[in-house]
Amino acid sequence: MRETKAAVPHPSLRDSIQAVLLARMAEHPQQAIPFRDYMEICLYHPIYGYYMRNERKIGKDGDFYTSSAIGTVLGDILAEMYIRWAAERNDERCLLAEWGGGDGRLARHVLDRLQRQDEALYQRTEFLMIERSPYHRRLQQAELAAHRRKVRWLDEEEWRKESPWRSIYLWANELLDAMPVHRVKMTGGVLHEEWVRWEQDEQRLEACYYPAAEDLVRYTAEQGIRLAEGQLAELRLDAESWIMELGKCLAEGEVTLIDYGDEAEEIYAPHRMLGTLLCYYRHQASDRPYERIGEQDITAHVDFTACRRAAEKAGFREIRLETQAAYLLRGGVLNWLQDHHDPDPFSPAARRNRSIRQLLLSDQMSELFKVMTMRKS
Repeated sequence: MRETKAAVPHPSLRDSIQAVLLARMAEHPQQAIPFRDYMEICLYHPIYGYYMRNERKIGKDGDFYTSSAIGTVLGDILAEMYIRWAAERNDERCLLAEWGGGDGRLARHVLDRLQRQDEALYQRTEFLMIERSPYHRRLQQAELAAHRRKVRWLDEEEWRKESPWRSIYLWANELLDAMPVHRVKMTGGVLHEEWVRWEQDEQRLEACYYPAAEDLVRYTAEQGIRLAEGQLAELRLDAESWIMELGKCLAEGEVTLIDYGDEAEEIYAPHRMLGTLLCYYRHQASDRPYERIGEQDITAHVDFTACRRAAEKAGFREIRLETQAAYLLRGGVLNWLQDHHDPDPFSPAARRNRSIRQLLLSDQMSELFKVMTMRKS
């Protein structure tokens, strides 16, 4: 069973994010808040949220790895896909964009490859980075210094104000999985929602359950989600809302969403009795979201069935869902494997081949990660 209680927060955050949570809880008659709101505060509070704090999240010195940390292969493929997309058009000016770019490494890989492969297209491309974290903006500005004349930063409000966008090729890598989720549980044949409260006697956070609101019950029925008795699950309505909003702001272009997850049939299968929620801290995974509040990543698998339905409602067409391995193969990654006889395992060719194999053969990267592409015109 998942633990529903956790030790008190780390002293460095005890008087900050805990105070924010307790203040929010005090606003409710139940003296508790929905897990969705708890997760949002833990990850995105402007000062104390995990993604907003001035600490590395990605790579060896962070808490987790992404595909962009494994060589330049993913960035190279994205650049090649953009080149193919632009070749179908005759636009004098094209827009390339990333939503939630983390440390900026993937964007640099894309722009480096684009500049090498098609200088003319590079020159007529403007790059947009949609990012709300000041810390990540600083990392991105440093990482993209060589391309600084091509890059413009926007937050979500600025993005909306300048819409509708046209002739744009946008991608988001591991964005949806970090959006807040509602946690629900089937108990006695009734759907309940997980809330979070402060247990005063034991001085710790704990989960509690209340009958789910009508909108959540209706959502599960509309999506065809049937949970077994006692089964926990995550519902990410925020991701669907984001896709719908993206459709409103995008008049014409292509979107590529890269994330780990699956179709609803697998996400809510009976063997997933504990759901898919996980936390990451210093490359260690756990299922204890009430520990290290504000200091660890909290995430859950993406329901791509729901995302595809939202995309269709938002007016996107040519929607394709495939594994990351299939996407890389479609992009021609096998052509980049090199024959070499250099005994040095750290030579450029050896590192490149190793990156390709890891992205294609690793269960965690090749099959668990999915790529959803969609167009709007």
